[in-house]
Amino acid sequence: MTTARTSVATTTFALLAALACGACQSPPTSPSAASSAPAAATPPVAAPAPPPPAVVVPPPPTAEQQLDRGVKSYEDGDYKSAARELQAALDLGLAAPADRARTHKYLAFMVCITGREKSCRDEFRMALEADPNFALAPAEASHPVWGRVLRSVKADLAKAAPKPAPKAPAKK
Repeated sequence: MTTARTSVATTTFALLAALACGACQSPPTSPSAASSAPAAATPPVAAPAPPPPAVVVPPPPTAEQQLDRGVKSYEDGDYKSAARELQAALDLGLAAPADRARTHKYLAFMVCITGREKSCRDEFRMALEADPNFALAPAEASHPVWGRVLRSVKADLAKAAPKPAPKAPAKK
């Protein structure tokens, strides 16, 4: 009976050792061995997500574009946007004196109509400083508020302008 027990124990041990060693064995590397082995169930690999669409950021507007936007907003009656856009045009640095004068003209119109005469005068003065030849169109000049204010600013600037020195008499 001991021999039978020993024989059963030895057989069991050998069977367990064979199973343990079989688990440690490396997978076959030859193509014939790989094709004969059953395919392991590998989870499908998801394709990488496509990159998000490129966001095209437009270039910042130029001073002249801001001026055009401000005038359009003014003409559309959106005075809050007009004031912001016109000021942005000045901040961006309008190159042409006529553009700077035009910008101050529209800013003057908006403050004149609200009864802020000092601010209106300041805007017209800055328009004339930007472009000494600045003038309103006939329809604008006849406006009862800003036409009068601009004429007054021009008169004040003419009085403050330095007078040319008198010519010395020619020596003989």
